[in-house]
Amino acid sequence: MSLKTKPLSEQVAVVTGGGTGIGRAFAGALAAAGARVCIASRNETALRGAAEALNEGVGAERVFAYAFDVRVREECEALVRHCVGRFGSLDVLVNNSGLAVPETVDEITDEGWETVLQTNLKGAMWLVRAALPEMAAREFGDIVNVSSQAGKHGYADVPSYCASKWGLLGFAESVRDHARKTGANVRVFSLCPGLVDVENTAAGAAPRAGFVHVSNMAKTLLYALSLDREVVLEDINIYAR
Repeated sequence: MSLKTKPLSEQVAVVTGGGTGIGRAFAGALAAAGARVCIASRNETALRGAAEALNEGVGAERVFAYAFDVRVREECEALVRHCVGRFGSLDVLVNNSGLAVPETVDEITDEGWETVLQTNLKGAMWLVRAALPEMAAREFGDIVNVSSQAGKHGYADVPSYCASKWGLLGFAESVRDHARKTGANVRVFSLCPGLVDVENTAAGAAPRAGFVHVSNMAKTLLYALSLDREVVLEDINIYAR
């Protein structure tokens, strides 16, 4: 059976944490490819500045700011409804929002643990739960979860971050299996970067030693989305030498 395809120039994407760093690089690459992109986070000032700059860069209004808190279920659901209502679909969901609270294993606090798990994992679950039925109904969609090498290797100084990123990989596997069993034309990708330089983000800027430039994350995203619908690509590791 041939799976439905759709050119990126006709797709609508949501990128959480899209106002800065990796998320902004994702949004810029998607907009340059012709997609309409809703960048979403709590920092409305950063979002509006990023949208303005990215739209100026592509010479068209393709990037739109949406302020929300990924830790609030109702706001996650409202984000999905907003995109489907305004643009007619939601084709690409990039779960990029994330943070780390540096607490050693013997110093973990309830507050730190809950903040990290709600932001990095629970929010992604809420967004997927809201977006997946929309994608399935339109017989097309891609879900991209930004995990980490910390989702595969434990580090003593950020145990809650590691737990959230390991959990995100497991959740992605479950969503992928659900798509297979239901026959949904929805792909699930997990990006697992090492250190990414979110300070030296200008085009052509040299990243710090041991870090990856954000442009390489954007290129990886576009590569994954460009593959034939029948191709399965699961965890994607990317890190500096």
